[in-house]
Amino acid sequence: MSGPSRRTLARRLESIEDFSEPSTRLEQYLTPAELAAHLCHLAGLQGDLEGQVVDLGTGTGMLAIAASLSGGDRVAGIDLDAGALEIARRNERAVVGGGGDGGSREHSIEWLRGDVSRHPFSLTDATVLSNPPFGAQRGNRHADRDFLETAREIGSVSYTIHNEGSQTFVESFADDEGGSVTHAFRAEFPIPKRFEFHTAAQETLEAEVFRIEWSSHK
Repeated sequence: MSGPSRRTLARRLESIEDFSEPSTRLEQYLTPAELAAHLCHLAGLQGDLEGQVVDLGTGTGMLAIAASLSGGDRVAGIDLDAGALEIARRNERAVVGGGGDGGSREHSIEWLRGDVSRHPFSLTDATVLSNPPFGAQRGNRHADRDFLETAREIGSVSYTIHNEGSQTFVESFADDEGGSVTHAFRAEFPIPKRFEFHTAAQETLEAEVFRIEWSSHK
């Protein structure tokens, strides 16, 4: 199943509901619609949405919904926060269930509550999508490693979003774990003022996105 154009996809994703009371500890930020569209459009072109797709730390459901709109019919999103999953379900009903492409959806997204590092998946060939915490909070300094380890465990390919300056770490991790980075690109990640420690109305971070193929499982 082919999906919409990247521009059309981004427009539909712009209506995704944001966190009403975001958690500082979980670093809950809305993944930008343009970035999600770019990532999932690439995944569609690579044929990576034809099997099981898992969105780790799904939050508002942005990446899972983008994958579903891009042609994925077996999509699951997992998150630790029950409140975030309620937002994700509402977003699915509003954005995916609302149609807009002239057809109806036969497959709904599966939403699961759970810890990314202690997940319920018994998979080895999924396509894994994730936007892990960038590590701004003390307890999240190595969160991106946890997400990569789970992606390595359950995925044959993964797409992951990291803070600027992460390429050496990601490439080294992939190389050590039998994987290889096949695509890498930069993207803007605008963050509006959400928490007391934010000083500007909006800050734009430079993010880095990587596609990794995992060649073998230990």
